[in-house]
Amino acid sequence: MYNFLANAVVGIHFLFILFVVFGGLLVIRYPKMAFIHIPAAVWGAMVEFTGWFCPLTPLENRFRSLAGEQSYSGDFIQRYLIPVMYPENLTPKIQLILGSIVVVVNVVVYVIAVWKYRQNVRR
Repeated sequence: MYNFLANAVVGIHFLFILFVVFGGLLVIRYPKMAFIHIPAAVWGAMVEFTGWFCPLTPLENRFRSLAGEQSYSGDFIQRYLIPVMYPENLTPKIQLILGSIVVVVNVVVYVIAVWKYRQNVRR
């Protein structure tokens, strides 16, 4: 059961990261999603810029420990995404790049969303 919960946390964590990076696209279609997405995107960028740990990482580690598995040090990105995206360990420079990608992608998407919203209001 605890192994299932740990894996579920990993899945939720991954979906949250996708939402942080690409959730602004939902705002283009559903402008009120901005009230959910902006805080999530700010949180995601701050985690990368400051090196904070997301609370989902210790939760996953706790479930792994309860399941009798070994927990890990570091964060979700170091554990699951960096080995896939980059051959080396997570560095502050990579974290700055990842946080910047979150900001740039979302600024572009929000510019499009605001432009589209204004177009619809004028009609």
